[in-house]
Amino acid sequence: MALDTDANTCNFPGCDRPVPRSSSPGRPPEYCDRPEHTRWRAWRERQRLQQEAEEHRRAAEEAHQAAPAPGTAATGPNGRAPATPADGSGTARRTADPAPSPADPAPVTSARLRADDLLTRFAVQAEQLTATLEAATRAFGTMTDPASAEAQVEAARLDAARRVAEADTARLEAENRRRTAEQARLAAEEAAASAIAATGAAERMADEAILRREAAHAERDTAREQRDAAAAERTAALDRARNAAEELEAARTDFASRLADAEHRIEDERDQAAAALDQERSRARQELATAREQAAAEADRLRGRLAEEARAKDEAVGRAERAEADAGRERSRTAELTAELERTRRAHDTDRARFSRELDEQRASATRALADLKETAAERLAAVQERLTAVEHSRDQALHRAERAESHLDDALAELKHLRAASGGDGRADADR
Repeated sequence: MALDTDANTCNFPGCDRPVPRSSSPGRPPEYCDRPEHTRWRAWRERQRLQQEAEEHRRAAEEAHQAAPAPGTAATGPNGRAPATPADGSGTARRTADPAPSPADPAPVTSARLRADDLLTRFAVQAEQLTATLEAATRAFGTMTDPASAEAQVEAARLDAARRVAEADTARLEAENRRRTAEQARLAAEEAAASAIAATGAAERMADEAILRREAAHAERDTAREQRDAAAAERTAALDRARNAAEELEAARTDFASRLADAEHRIEDERDQAAAALDQERSRARQELATAREQAAAEADRLRGRLAEEARAKDEAVGRAERAEADAGRERSRTAELTAELERTRRAHDTDRARFSRELDEQRASATRALADLKETAAERLAAVQERLTAVEHSRDQALHRAERAESHLDDALAELKHLRAASGGDGRADADR
C-alpha cells in the first residue's frame, strides 16, 4: 500500500513527527509510526501532564498566598493577612463599607491601604478564577476528546475481559473442586462397599464354618445329586452337540439350495441372453434381406429409368451405393451383436467362476465351523467327564467318611452299652450289699 506524508503531526504529547497517511478509505491515522505512540498511551500521557500542571499551579498558588501583602495596615491582630472568602463576599462587604468617619486622622492613607488590600484580593481571586476556567476547559476537553472516550471504553473492555477471565477461572476452579469432591465421594462409596463386602465375606465365612459340620452329613446326598446333575449335563451336552450338527446340516442344505438357485438363475440368464442374441440375429437377417430386396427393386427401377434418361441412371447408381452402405452397416451391427454375445458369455463364465469360489469358501467355512463345533463339544464332554470323575471321587470320599462316622457311632454305642452295663452291675452289687 502506497503511503504519503502530509503536514499533520502526531497527536502524542510532545511528538512533532509527521503522521503517515494511507490512500485507502476509512478513518485516517492520528499518530506517527512509532509503536509506543498509541491512543491509549497518548491519553495516559495527557492525564499525567495535566496532573503535573495542576500540581505546579497549586504550588504557585500556595507560594503566592504565603507572600506578605503590600502595606502593614492590611495585617490582622496576629500579624497575618486576613482570610479571603472563596466566594468573594469579603470583597463585597469591604466595598460596601461606609466612608471613613471624619474623626479618622489620616483618611487618605486608610483608603489607600484598603485599596491595596482590595487590589491584592482581586488579583488572587482573578488567578483562582483563571485556574478554575483552565481546569474547566481541560475537563470539558477531556469529556469531548474521542481518544479519551475510546481509551476509557478500552479500559472498561479490558476490565470486563479481566473479570470474565476471573469468572471463568473461578468457574473452572469450582468445577475442579466439584470433580475432586465427586471423586472423593466415589472413593468413599467404593471404600464403604469394600467394607460391606468384607463384612459380608466374614459373615459368610462364619456361616460356612458353622455349616461345615452339618455339610459332612449331607455330603453323600450332595455327591449323588452332583452325579445325577453331571449325567444330566452330559446328556444336555450331547443333545446340544446333536442339535449343532443338525443346525450345521440344515445350513449346509440351505447353502446347497441357494447354490442350486444361483446356478438356475445363471442358466436362465444364459438362456435369455442366447434367445436375445438369436432374436437380434434373425432381426438383422430380416433387415438385411429387406435391404437386399429394396436394393434389387431399386436396381430394377434404375434399369427401367436408365433407358429414359442418363441423369436418372446416376441417381440410381447413388441409391444402389447407399443401399450397399446400409447393408455394410447392418453387417457391422451383426458383428457388434456377436461381440456383445461373446462378452456376455465371458461375463457369465466369470460370474460362475466367482460363484464357484464363493461356494468353495463357504464350504470351507462350514467345514471349519463344524470342526470347531466338534472340538468344542469334545472339550465340553471332557470337562463333563472330569467333573463326573471329581463328583465320583467326592462321593467315594463322602461314603468313606460316612462309613467311618458309622463305625465311630457303633463304637460309641458299644462303649455306651458297656458303661451302662457296668453301671447297672455296680448298682446291683450295691443293692445286694
